[in-house]
Amino acid sequence: MYSFAKYREHYAATLRLALPIAISQLGHILVQFADNVMVGRYGGDDPLPLAAVSFGVMISFIFFITAQGLTLGLTPLIGELYAQGDKLRSASYLKHAIVLFALLGGLFVCGQIFTEPLLYRLGQPVEVVDAAMPYYRMMAYSLFPMMLFSAFKNFLDGVGNTVVPMVIMMICNLLNILLNLVFIYGELGAPEMGVEGAGLATLLSRMLMPVLGVGYFALRSRYRDYTSLLKKVRLGVEDFASLMKMGFPIALQMLLESVAFVLTGVMMGWFDAVAISANQIAMTLGNAAFMIVVAVGSAVTIRVSHCYGARDVERMNLSSKASLHLVVLWNTFAALIFILLRHLIPQMFTTNEEVIALASQLLVLVASYQIFDGLQCVSIGILRGFQDVKIIPWISFLAYIALNIPVGYLCGFVLDMGPCGIYLGFLFGLGTSALLALKRIRRKIGEFRKIMG
Repeated sequence: MYSFAKYREHYAATLRLALPIAISQLGHILVQFADNVMVGRYGGDDPLPLAAVSFGVMISFIFFITAQGLTLGLTPLIGELYAQGDKLRSASYLKHAIVLFALLGGLFVCGQIFTEPLLYRLGQPVEVVDAAMPYYRMMAYSLFPMMLFSAFKNFLDGVGNTVVPMVIMMICNLLNILLNLVFIYGELGAPEMGVEGAGLATLLSRMLMPVLGVGYFALRSRYRDYTSLLKKVRLGVEDFASLMKMGFPIALQMLLESVAFVLTGVMMGWFDAVAISANQIAMTLGNAAFMIVVAVGSAVTIRVSHCYGARDVERMNLSSKASLHLVVLWNTFAALIFILLRHLIPQMFTTNEEVIALASQLLVLVASYQIFDGLQCVSIGILRGFQDVKIIPWISFLAYIALNIPVGYLCGFVLDMGPCGIYLGFLFGLGTSALLALKRIRRKIGEFRKIMG
Protein backbone atom coordinates (compact mmCIF):
# COMPACT_ATOMS: atom_id res chain seq x y z
CA MET A 1 0.00 0.00 0.00
CA TYR A 2 1.25 3.49 -0.86
CA SER A 3 2.62 5.55 2.02
CA PHE A 4 3.73 9.15 1.50
CA ALA A 5 5.94 8.98 4.60
CA LYS A 6 7.90 6.10 3.09
CA TYR A 7 8.73 8.10 -0.03
CA ARG A 8 8.99 11.64 1.43
CA GLU A 9 12.77 11.51 1.80
CA HIS A 10 13.22 10.21 -1.75
CA TYR A 11 10.86 12.78 -3.25
CA ALA A 12 12.84 15.56 -1.57
CA ALA A 13 16.26 14.17 -2.53
CA THR A 14 15.23 13.65 -6.15
CA LEU A 15 13.71 17.13 -6.43
CA ARG A 16 16.84 18.74 -4.91
CA LEU A 17 18.91 17.22 -7.69
CA ALA A 18 16.28 17.61 -10.40
CA LEU A 19 15.43 21.28 -9.87
CA PRO A 20 18.79 22.69 -11.06
CA ILE A 21 18.81 20.24 -13.97
CA ALA A 22 15.25 21.26 -14.85
CA ILE A 23 16.22 24.93 -14.86
CA SER A 24 19.21 24.11 -17.09
CA GLN A 25 17.07 22.07 -19.47
CA LEU A 26 14.37 24.70 -19.55
CA GLY A 27 17.12 27.16 -20.42
CA HIS A 28 17.70 25.15 -23.61
CA ILE A 29 13.99 25.26 -24.36
CA LEU A 30 13.90 28.96 -23.52
CA VAL A 31 16.55 29.54 -26.18
CA GLN A 32 14.64 27.41 -28.69
CA PHE A 33 11.45 29.21 -27.70
CA ALA A 34 13.16 32.58 -28.12
CA ASP A 35 14.57 31.55 -31.50
CA ASN A 36 11.12 30.51 -32.69
CA VAL A 37 9.30 33.55 -31.32
CA MET A 38 11.89 36.08 -32.51
CA VAL A 39 12.28 34.51 -35.93
CA GLY A 40 8.52 33.98 -36.21
CA ARG A 41 7.90 37.64 -35.39
CA TYR A 42 10.69 38.61 -37.77
CA GLY A 43 8.79 36.81 -40.54
CA GLY A 44 5.36 38.14 -39.55
CA ASP A 45 2.68 36.53 -41.74
CA ASP A 46 5.38 34.81 -43.81
CA PRO A 47 5.85 31.28 -42.35
CA LEU A 48 9.18 30.73 -44.18
CA PRO A 49 11.63 32.02 -41.50
CA LEU A 50 9.95 29.96 -38.75
CA ALA A 51 9.80 26.91 -41.02
CA ALA A 52 13.53 27.33 -41.79
CA VAL A 53 14.49 27.39 -38.11
CA SER A 54 12.17 24.46 -37.49
CA PHE A 55 13.84 22.39 -40.19
CA GLY A 56 17.36 23.40 -39.13
CA VAL A 57 16.70 22.54 -35.48
CA MET A 58 14.99 19.29 -36.42
CA ILE A 59 17.88 17.84 -38.43
CA SER A 60 20.71 19.21 -36.27
CA PHE A 61 18.92 17.77 -33.23
CA ILE A 62 19.88 14.27 -34.41
CA PHE A 63 23.56 15.15 -34.13
CA PHE A 64 23.10 17.10 -30.90
CA ILE A 65 21.18 14.40 -29.04
CA THR A 66 23.50 11.61 -30.20
CA ALA A 67 26.56 13.59 -29.16
CA GLN A 68 25.04 14.33 -25.75
CA GLY A 69 24.08 10.68 -25.31
CA LEU A 70 27.71 9.63 -25.73
CA THR A 71 28.66 11.89 -22.81
CA LEU A 72 25.94 10.69 -20.41
CA GLY A 73 27.73 7.44 -19.61
CA LEU A 74 30.15 9.46 -17.48
CA THR A 75 27.50 10.33 -14.85
CA PRO A 76 26.67 6.81 -13.53
CA LEU A 77 30.36 5.82 -13.62
CA ILE A 78 31.30 8.84 -11.49
CA GLY A 79 28.23 8.34 -9.28
CA GLU A 80 29.27 4.81 -8.34
CA LEU A 81 32.88 5.89 -7.62
CA TYR A 82 31.70 8.91 -5.62
CA ALA A 83 29.69 6.65 -3.31
CA GLN A 84 32.81 4.52 -2.86
CA GLY A 85 35.14 7.52 -2.28
CA ASP A 86 37.48 6.62 -5.17
CA LYS A 87 38.85 10.01 -6.26
CA LEU A 88 41.77 8.72 -8.33
CA ARG A 89 39.53 6.62 -10.54
CA SER A 90 37.09 9.54 -10.82
CA ALA A 91 39.91 11.87 -11.92
CA SER A 92 40.96 9.29 -14.49
CA TYR A 93 37.48 9.22 -16.00
CA LEU A 94 37.38 13.03 -16.05
CA LYS A 95 40.67 13.29 -17.95
CA HIS A 96 39.67 10.59 -20.43
CA ALA A 97 36.26 12.22 -20.89
CA ILE A 98 37.77 15.62 -21.73
CA VAL A 99 39.98 14.09 -24.43
CA LEU A 100 37.34 11.71 -25.80
CA PHE A 101 34.50 14.23 -25.90
CA ALA A 102 36.71 16.84 -27.60
CA LEU A 103 37.65 14.34 -30.32
CA LEU A 104 34.03 13.22 -30.74
CA GLY A 105 32.91 16.85 -30.86
CA GLY A 106 35.20 17.50 -33.82
CA LEU A 107 33.90 14.41 -35.59
CA PHE A 108 30.29 15.45 -35.06
CA VAL A 109 30.96 18.93 -36.45
CA CYS A 110 32.45 17.39 -39.60
CA GLY A 111 29.62 14.85 -39.83
CA GLN A 112 26.88 17.46 -39.63
CA ILE A 113 28.50 19.70 -42.23
CA PHE A 114 29.04 16.69 -44.51
CA THR A 115 25.27 16.00 -44.49
CA GLU A 116 24.30 19.44 -45.81
CA PRO A 117 23.65 18.23 -49.41
CA LEU A 118 21.35 15.52 -48.03
CA LEU A 119 18.96 18.12 -46.64
CA TYR A 120 17.71 18.75 -50.17
CA ARG A 121 16.77 15.08 -50.54
CA LEU A 122 14.25 14.97 -47.68
CA GLY A 123 11.27 16.17 -49.69
CA GLN A 124 11.15 19.62 -48.09
CA PRO A 125 10.34 22.86 -49.95
CA VAL A 126 13.59 24.07 -51.52
CA GLU A 127 13.09 27.61 -50.21
CA VAL A 128 12.85 26.27 -46.64
CA VAL A 129 16.11 24.31 -46.99
CA ASP A 130 17.88 27.30 -48.55
CA ALA A 131 16.82 29.54 -45.66
CA ALA A 132 17.75 26.91 -43.05
CA MET A 133 21.26 26.16 -44.32
CA PRO A 134 23.20 29.03 -42.61
CA TYR A 135 21.44 28.30 -39.31
CA TYR A 136 22.17 24.58 -39.68
CA ARG A 137 25.89 25.28 -40.22
CA MET A 138 26.12 27.43 -37.10
CA MET A 139 24.46 24.69 -35.06
CA ALA A 140 27.09 22.26 -36.36
CA TYR A 141 29.99 24.44 -35.22
CA SER A 142 28.43 24.78 -31.76
CA LEU A 143 28.64 21.01 -31.15
CA PHE A 144 32.35 21.11 -30.29
CA PRO A 145 32.17 23.50 -27.30
CA MET A 146 28.98 21.77 -26.12
CA MET A 147 30.71 18.37 -26.08
CA LEU A 148 33.72 19.77 -24.22
CA PHE A 149 31.48 21.35 -21.59
CA SER A 150 29.66 18.02 -21.15
CA ALA A 151 32.79 16.45 -19.63
CA PHE A 152 32.65 18.90 -16.74
CA LYS A 153 28.86 18.95 -16.48
CA ASN A 154 28.40 15.18 -16.30
CA PHE A 155 31.25 14.82 -13.83
CA LEU A 156 29.61 17.38 -11.55
CA ASP A 157 26.25 15.63 -11.96
CA GLY A 158 27.88 12.36 -10.95
CA VAL A 159 29.13 13.79 -7.64
CA GLY A 160 25.69 15.28 -6.99
CA ASN A 161 26.49 18.91 -7.87
CA THR A 162 23.77 19.90 -10.31
CA VAL A 163 23.69 23.58 -9.30
CA VAL A 164 26.91 24.77 -10.97
CA PRO A 165 26.08 23.35 -14.42
CA MET A 166 22.70 25.05 -14.06
CA VAL A 167 24.30 28.43 -13.35
CA ILE A 168 26.72 28.12 -16.28
CA MET A 169 24.02 27.08 -18.68
CA MET A 170 21.64 29.82 -17.56
CA ILE A 171 24.33 32.48 -18.00
CA CYS A 172 25.02 31.25 -21.52
CA ASN A 173 21.34 30.86 -22.39
CA LEU A 174 20.59 34.43 -21.33
CA LEU A 175 23.54 35.56 -23.45
CA ASN A 176 22.04 33.62 -26.35
CA ILE A 177 18.74 35.47 -26.08
CA LEU A 178 20.47 38.86 -25.90
CA LEU A 179 22.58 38.01 -28.93
CA ASN A 180 19.39 36.94 -30.75
CA LEU A 181 18.13 40.49 -30.40
CA VAL A 182 21.39 41.82 -31.77
CA PHE A 183 21.88 39.51 -34.74
CA ILE A 184 18.33 38.59 -35.84
CA TYR A 185 17.08 42.19 -35.96
CA GLY A 186 20.42 43.98 -36.48
CA GLU A 187 20.55 45.91 -33.21
CA LEU A 188 23.58 47.82 -31.79
CA GLY A 189 25.05 48.32 -35.23
CA ALA A 190 25.15 44.60 -36.10
CA PRO A 191 23.92 43.44 -39.53
CA GLU A 192 20.33 42.19 -39.76
CA MET A 193 20.89 38.43 -40.22
CA GLY A 194 17.44 36.95 -39.59
CA VAL A 195 17.53 33.14 -39.34
CA GLU A 196 21.34 33.00 -39.57
CA GLY A 197 21.59 35.45 -36.66
CA ALA A 198 19.77 33.00 -34.38
CA GLY A 199 22.38 30.34 -35.23
CA LEU A 200 25.31 32.72 -34.63
CA ALA A 201 23.91 33.65 -31.21
CA THR A 202 23.74 29.96 -30.26
CA LEU A 203 27.33 29.34 -31.39
CA LEU A 204 28.78 32.28 -29.45
CA SER A 205 26.92 31.45 -26.25
CA ARG A 206 27.95 27.79 -26.36
CA MET A 207 31.60 28.77 -26.80
CA LEU A 208 31.45 30.36 -23.36
CA MET A 209 30.23 27.16 -21.63
CA PRO A 210 33.51 25.18 -21.51
CA VAL A 211 35.41 28.33 -20.55
CA LEU A 212 33.22 28.74 -17.47
CA GLY A 213 33.44 25.01 -16.71
CA VAL A 214 37.25 25.02 -16.73
CA GLY A 215 37.27 28.20 -14.68
CA TYR A 216 35.07 26.68 -11.99
CA PHE A 217 37.24 23.58 -11.61
CA ALA A 218 40.38 25.73 -11.47
CA LEU A 219 39.06 28.04 -8.76
CA ARG A 220 37.06 25.79 -6.41
CA SER A 221 39.06 24.12 -3.64
CA ARG A 222 36.49 21.32 -3.37
CA TYR A 223 37.65 19.90 -6.70
CA ARG A 224 41.41 20.37 -6.26
CA ASP A 225 41.61 16.80 -4.97
CA TYR A 226 40.45 15.71 -8.41
CA THR A 227 42.37 18.23 -10.53
CA SER A 228 45.61 17.55 -8.63
CA LEU A 229 45.24 13.87 -9.51
CA LEU A 230 44.89 14.56 -13.23
CA LYS A 231 48.68 14.74 -13.63
CA LYS A 232 49.01 11.23 -12.21
CA VAL A 233 46.55 9.77 -14.70
CA ARG A 234 47.90 8.30 -17.91
CA LEU A 235 45.62 7.97 -20.87
CA GLY A 236 44.76 4.36 -21.62
CA VAL A 237 42.45 2.29 -23.75
CA GLU A 238 40.59 0.79 -20.77
CA ASP A 239 38.98 4.01 -19.54
CA PHE A 240 38.17 5.20 -23.07
CA ALA A 241 36.51 1.83 -23.63
CA SER A 242 34.52 2.08 -20.39
CA LEU A 243 33.19 5.52 -21.35
CA MET A 244 32.18 4.29 -24.80
CA LYS A 245 30.71 1.07 -23.40
CA MET A 246 28.38 3.13 -21.23
CA GLY A 247 27.85 6.04 -23.60
CA PHE A 248 27.27 4.28 -26.90
CA PRO A 249 24.07 2.40 -25.94
CA ILE A 250 22.70 5.58 -24.35
CA ALA A 251 23.50 7.57 -27.49
CA LEU A 252 21.95 4.90 -29.70
CA GLN A 253 18.77 4.88 -27.62
CA MET A 254 18.52 8.68 -27.77
CA LEU A 255 19.25 8.63 -31.51
CA LEU A 256 16.48 6.12 -32.22
CA GLU A 257 14.00 8.11 -30.16
CA SER A 258 14.99 11.37 -31.82
CA VAL A 259 14.73 9.78 -35.27
CA ALA A 260 11.03 9.18 -34.61
CA PHE A 261 10.50 12.84 -33.79
CA VAL A 262 12.70 14.08 -36.63
CA LEU A 263 11.03 11.85 -39.23
CA THR A 264 7.71 13.13 -37.96
CA GLY A 265 8.94 16.63 -38.77
CA VAL A 266 10.18 15.46 -42.17
CA MET A 267 6.77 13.95 -42.94
CA MET A 268 5.18 17.24 -41.92
CA GLY A 269 7.27 18.86 -44.64
CA TRP A 270 5.56 16.61 -47.19
CA PHE A 271 2.42 18.67 -46.57
CA ASP A 272 3.47 22.35 -46.57
CA ALA A 273 5.19 25.14 -44.62
CA VAL A 274 2.06 25.54 -42.44
CA ALA A 275 2.39 21.95 -41.21
CA ILE A 276 6.12 22.43 -40.56
CA SER A 277 5.50 25.57 -38.50
CA ALA A 278 2.59 24.05 -36.55
CA ASN A 279 4.66 20.97 -35.79
CA GLN A 280 7.51 23.16 -34.54
CA ILE A 281 5.17 24.96 -32.14
CA ALA A 282 3.72 21.69 -30.80
CA MET A 283 7.16 20.10 -30.48
CA THR A 284 8.58 23.15 -28.71
CA LEU A 285 5.84 22.95 -26.08
CA GLY A 286 6.17 19.18 -25.82
CA ASN A 287 9.92 19.53 -25.40
CA ALA A 288 9.42 22.11 -22.65
CA ALA A 289 7.39 19.59 -20.65
CA PHE A 290 9.86 16.85 -21.52
CA MET A 291 12.80 18.79 -20.11
CA ILE A 292 11.29 18.51 -16.63
CA VAL A 293 11.05 14.78 -17.24
CA VAL A 294 14.68 14.71 -18.38
CA ALA A 295 15.62 16.47 -15.15
CA VAL A 296 13.86 13.85 -13.02
CA GLY A 297 15.42 11.10 -15.14
CA SER A 298 18.91 12.60 -14.71
CA ALA A 299 18.35 13.05 -10.98
CA VAL A 300 17.28 9.44 -10.50
CA THR A 301 20.31 8.28 -12.49
CA ILE A 302 22.49 10.07 -9.94
CA ARG A 303 20.50 8.76 -6.98
CA VAL A 304 20.42 5.19 -8.23
CA SER A 305 24.12 5.23 -9.17
CA HIS A 306 25.00 6.30 -5.61
CA CYS A 307 22.83 3.48 -4.22
CA TYR A 308 24.42 1.10 -6.70
CA GLY A 309 27.90 2.12 -5.52
CA ALA A 310 26.84 1.61 -1.88
CA ARG A 311 25.08 -1.67 -2.79
CA ASP A 312 21.88 -0.46 -1.08
CA VAL A 313 19.06 -2.22 -2.94
CA GLU A 314 16.14 -0.97 -0.86
CA ARG A 315 17.06 2.71 -1.25
CA MET A 316 17.60 2.04 -4.93
CA ASN A 317 14.09 0.61 -5.21
CA LEU A 318 12.44 3.44 -3.27
CA SER A 319 14.33 6.12 -5.21
CA SER A 320 13.23 4.55 -8.48
CA LYS A 321 9.57 4.39 -7.49
CA ALA A 322 9.59 7.93 -6.10
CA SER A 323 10.88 9.31 -9.40
CA LEU A 324 8.10 7.51 -11.29
CA HIS A 325 5.49 9.00 -8.96
CA LEU A 326 6.86 12.50 -9.53
CA VAL A 327 6.89 12.21 -13.30
CA VAL A 328 3.31 10.94 -13.50
CA LEU A 329 2.19 13.93 -11.44
CA TRP A 330 4.09 16.39 -13.62
CA ASN A 331 2.98 14.98 -16.96
CA THR A 332 -0.67 14.91 -15.88
CA PHE A 333 -0.38 18.62 -15.09
CA ALA A 334 1.39 19.33 -18.41
CA ALA A 335 -1.29 17.47 -20.37
CA LEU A 336 -4.04 19.57 -18.78
CA ILE A 337 -2.20 22.81 -19.60
CA PHE A 338 -1.77 21.82 -23.24
CA ILE A 339 -5.46 21.01 -23.60
CA LEU A 340 -6.78 24.08 -21.78
CA LEU A 341 -4.45 26.58 -23.50
CA ARG A 342 -4.25 24.93 -26.92
CA HIS A 343 -5.81 27.91 -28.72
CA LEU A 344 -3.86 30.59 -26.86
CA ILE A 345 -0.28 29.23 -26.87
CA PRO A 346 0.23 29.12 -30.68
CA GLN A 347 -0.59 32.84 -30.91
CA MET A 348 2.68 33.54 -29.08
CA PHE A 349 4.63 32.16 -32.04
CA THR A 350 2.84 33.45 -35.13
CA THR A 351 -0.05 35.49 -36.47
CA ASN A 352 -0.78 33.00 -39.28
CA GLU A 353 -4.31 31.69 -38.63
CA GLU A 354 -3.74 28.37 -40.42
CA VAL A 355 -0.67 27.61 -38.34
CA ILE A 356 -2.50 28.52 -35.12
CA ALA A 357 -5.46 26.27 -35.96
CA LEU A 358 -3.32 23.23 -36.80
CA ALA A 359 -0.98 23.72 -33.82
CA SER A 360 -3.96 23.75 -31.43
CA GLN A 361 -5.04 20.33 -32.76
CA LEU A 362 -1.53 18.92 -32.45
CA LEU A 363 -1.27 20.11 -28.84
CA VAL A 364 -4.21 17.88 -27.88
CA LEU A 365 -2.30 14.90 -29.26
CA VAL A 366 0.87 15.99 -27.47
CA ALA A 367 -1.18 15.97 -24.26
CA SER A 368 -2.40 12.43 -24.96
CA TYR A 369 1.07 10.87 -24.81
CA GLN A 370 2.51 12.89 -21.90
CA ILE A 371 2.35 10.17 -19.22
CA PHE A 372 3.87 7.53 -21.50
CA ASP A 373 6.65 9.96 -22.42
CA GLY A 374 7.43 10.67 -18.78
CA LEU A 375 7.45 7.04 -17.70
CA GLN A 376 9.71 5.87 -20.51
CA CYS A 377 12.25 8.67 -19.99
CA VAL A 378 12.57 8.22 -16.22
CA SER A 379 12.64 4.44 -16.57
CA ILE A 380 15.58 4.77 -18.95
CA GLY A 381 17.24 7.05 -16.38
CA ILE A 382 16.82 4.35 -13.73
CA LEU A 383 18.38 1.74 -16.02
CA ARG A 384 21.34 4.08 -16.63
CA GLY A 385 21.82 4.30 -12.88
CA PHE A 386 21.88 0.50 -12.75
CA GLN A 387 24.50 0.64 -15.56
CA ASP A 388 22.11 -1.65 -17.43
CA VAL A 389 22.39 0.14 -20.76
CA LYS A 390 22.75 -2.66 -23.33
CA ILE A 391 19.00 -3.35 -23.38
CA ILE A 392 17.79 0.21 -23.94
CA PRO A 393 18.65 0.54 -27.67
CA TRP A 394 16.65 -2.63 -28.36
CA ILE A 395 13.65 -1.23 -26.50
CA SER A 396 13.93 1.99 -28.50
CA PHE A 397 14.28 0.18 -31.83
CA LEU A 398 11.08 -1.78 -31.25
CA ALA A 399 9.17 1.21 -29.89
CA TYR A 400 10.19 3.93 -32.33
CA ILE A 401 11.48 2.33 -35.52
CA ALA A 402 9.22 -0.73 -35.67
CA LEU A 403 6.05 0.93 -34.29
CA ASN A 404 6.10 4.72 -33.99
CA ILE A 405 7.21 5.68 -37.49
CA PRO A 406 5.16 3.08 -39.44
CA VAL A 407 1.98 3.80 -37.45
CA GLY A 408 2.45 7.56 -37.94
CA TYR A 409 2.91 7.12 -41.69
CA LEU A 410 -0.06 4.76 -41.90
CA CYS A 411 -2.40 7.13 -40.10
CA GLY A 412 -1.08 10.31 -41.68
CA PHE A 413 -0.93 9.26 -45.32
CA VAL A 414 -2.48 5.85 -46.00
CA LEU A 415 -5.55 6.55 -43.85
CA ASP A 416 -5.43 10.21 -44.94
CA MET A 417 -5.63 11.63 -41.40
CA GLY A 418 -3.10 14.35 -42.21
CA PRO A 419 -0.64 15.91 -39.72
CA CYS A 420 -2.72 14.81 -36.72
CA GLY A 421 -2.56 11.20 -37.89
CA ILE A 422 1.24 11.29 -37.86
CA TYR A 423 1.18 12.17 -34.15
CA LEU A 424 -0.80 9.02 -33.32
CA GLY A 425 2.40 7.03 -33.85
CA PHE A 426 3.79 8.53 -30.64
CA LEU A 427 1.10 6.83 -28.55
CA PHE A 428 2.27 3.43 -29.74
CA GLY A 429 6.00 4.18 -29.61
CA LEU A 430 6.17 5.92 -26.25
CA GLY A 431 3.69 3.51 -24.66
CA THR A 432 5.70 0.46 -25.74
CA SER A 433 8.97 2.00 -24.55
CA ALA A 434 7.48 2.78 -21.13
CA LEU A 435 6.03 -0.70 -20.60
CA LEU A 436 9.20 -2.55 -21.63
CA ALA A 437 11.50 -0.33 -19.56
CA LEU A 438 9.32 -0.69 -16.45
CA LYS A 439 9.36 -4.46 -16.88
CA ARG A 440 13.16 -4.42 -17.11
CA ILE A 441 13.45 -2.35 -13.92
CA ARG A 442 11.35 -4.83 -11.96
CA ARG A 443 13.53 -7.68 -13.20
CA LYS A 444 16.81 -5.91 -12.33
CA ILE A 445 15.64 -5.01 -8.83
CA GLY A 446 14.86 -8.68 -8.26
CA GLU A 447 18.32 -9.65 -9.50
CA PHE A 448 20.02 -7.07 -7.26
CA ARG A 449 18.15 -8.39 -4.22
CA LYS A 450 19.55 -11.85 -4.88
CA ILE A 451 23.10 -10.65 -5.55
CA MET A 452 23.43 -7.90 -2.93
CA GLY A 453 21.16 -9.37 -0.29
